[in-house]
Amino acid sequence: TRHPIITASYATTMHRLTGGRFTLGLGRGIGPMMGALGLPPVTTAQLEDFAGLMRRLWKGETIVGYDGPAGRYPFLRLDPDFDENIPLAIMAFGPNTLALGGRTFDHVVLHTFFTDETLQRCVRTVKQAAEAAGRDPDTVKVWSVSAAIGDHLPEDVRLKKTVGRLATYLQAYGDLMVSTNQWDPAVLARFRADPFVAGFRGALDDKATPEELQHVATLIPDEWLAPAAIGSPEHCAAKVQEQFDLGADGVILHGAAPAELEPLVSAIREQNRAR
Repeated sequence: TRHPIITASYATTMHRLTGGRFTLGLGRGIGPMMGALGLPPVTTAQLEDFAGLMRRLWKGETIVGYDGPAGRYPFLRLDPDFDENIPLAIMAFGPNTLALGGRTFDHVVLHTFFTDETLQRCVRTVKQAAEAAGRDPDTVKVWSVSAAIGDHLPEDVRLKKTVGRLATYLQAYGDLMVSTNQWDPAVLARFRADPFVAGFRGALDDKATPEELQHVATLIPDEWLAPAAIGSPEHCAAKVQEQFDLGADGVILHGAAPAELEPLVSAIREQNRAR
């Protein structure tokens, strides 16, 4: 949705400011939100084409009379002296985007509350696509995104970051969550039909009270929350390690602020020292 020059310039600035620690992430966006903004859905071809433009611009190329899936541009150039190696990441759910990540991107970032089987399937899809494209599968990193909520946090905060967060995903793109995880769609139908949920205005994790979230919790099966790392720091650390055991190359701790993660990070470090 942004002009290639704007995005490529921003990425170059961040890359240099951070001493090479920046990664540019791309994604399709949320369908209903894109529609509300009057924007058409983003296609796989557009994402792949846009990634190619970024890499050409970062290498100092001048592009004249461009016409492709990413758009029509008479003239594109940053600086002919540029020779930047900026990693590209894509956020992925479905098989088409996962395969795109494998053949084109450096990192593939998954989504919170993916089941063990879903994580393994995603890793397999990415790595196979990389190999089919003639790439070394080990150079494409797949990141699990784990909701990491320690029991040192107050109960109402934990409720917001677990039940509230998943419920908000179900509000926004529940069909995608259910189909990706191969969950029972009848449960999603009951969730949507619940009078409180159906009449609620706003994101549940942002606007609902603790009492209201306790009601929402009765609508969500425990197994849907099971992928999250919830509990003692030691338990959370073990859950994070499971993500690596299932094939993830990295794990992003999601859903808690850095200060809230401190006990969990300490437990992970201790666990790593003991391995």
